[in-house]
Amino acid sequence: MTEDRLLAGLAALATDAPDGLFDRIAARWVRVPGPVGEVRVAYTDQGIAFVHDGPGFGAAFRARFGRPLLPAERPPAGLLPALRTGRLNGLRLDLRDVSDFQRDVLRAAQTIPRGEVRPYAWIAAQIGRPRAVRAVGTALARNPVPLLIPCHRVTRSDGAVGEYVFGASTKERLLTAEGADLDRVRELAGERVFYLASDTTGVVCFPTCHNARRITPAHRHGFRTLAQARAAGYRPCRVCKPALAA
Repeated sequence: MTEDRLLAGLAALATDAPDGLFDRIAARWVRVPGPVGEVRVAYTDQGIAFVHDGPGFGAAFRARFGRPLLPAERPPAGLLPALRTGRLNGLRLDLRDVSDFQRDVLRAAQTIPRGEVRPYAWIAAQIGRPRAVRAVGTALARNPVPLLIPCHRVTRSDGAVGEYVFGASTKERLLTAEGADLDRVRELAGERVFYLASDTTGVVCFPTCHNARRITPAHRHGFRTLAQARAAGYRPCRVCKPALAA
């Protein structure tokens, strides 16, 4: 059904359609500024359903959701601040089309702080599916609301940023804008260092954890594995939880 046929059908009703009928069967969309350029956003009566960054937006939405799509006069309240800050602050998301597994993956990704990254294995362990690392990657690749759910904060365990629905270069731009030092992460990975520990606190963290960023060079120690850090007497950070990816 095209948008024109939908409108024609509603116009042909013998009586006025019940309040809210259109919003239950169709979606609206807006073009708004995002953190790395303009994006198109579709929303339903249940919340934000789809975020896309380029041509093919309408076709991609209809193929995935099967709903007609019409332009809106203005963005829903809270959308622009959420895109700008990465915090939803009550903005509702419509995730009805995703599986329970994908919903768990997306919720875990939402817990990663701004300016930090976690490996795919961390997400898998966080949702109680430690062997489902590849499935986690697939679920993140199908995130219908990137930027609002920060799947860009999930990276490869070897220090590379990995793939992203808007492209790897956009992923790097987003992380850099949030304060993640990707050059340092790559430099450490080149030295086979994936965990940083402080001999002051006795804690070992992921390199982008805000606790790791406070370690001064004189008290910083790098490790390839968490097992090595533990053998040296360090305990995993309770904030970034590196034990989940071990």
